[in-house]
Formats: sequence, structure tokens, C-alpha cells
Amino acid sequence: MNPSNYLTIDGTMLISILNMKLRDFYPSFDALCEDLQLDFTLLTKRLASLGWVYNIQTNQIKPL
Repeated sequence: MNPSNYLTIDGTMLISILNMKLRDFYPSFDALCEDLQLDFTLLTKRLASLGWVYNIQTNQIKPL
């Protein structure tokens, strides 16, 4: 998926994709952003605007 799509994709799909990738491929949100060349700040802001945040303890995107 093109990195810019993460900023425009449907919110529910975004959360689902990110959590699947975190569960199956990445030990952290930082690692996911770096490997997929995603802008950490923009993605974090997008998640917050949807009412979600990364939880470091569970390595998941969770509701605020």
C-alpha cells in the first residue's frame, strides 16, 4: 500500500491493517512506520482524530 493511503483510507480499515501488521510483523509502532516509510507524526495525528492511540504495552492501536 502506498504510504499516502494511510492518511486517507477509511478509519476502520486503517486500524485493522495497522493492528494486523503490528501483531504479525512489527515489534513496535516506530518499527512499522520506519519500515513502511510512514510519517510517524501524521499517522499519530490521524489516529488521534479517529479516537485511537498506540499502546506500547500491548503493541496495538486502541481507543483513547
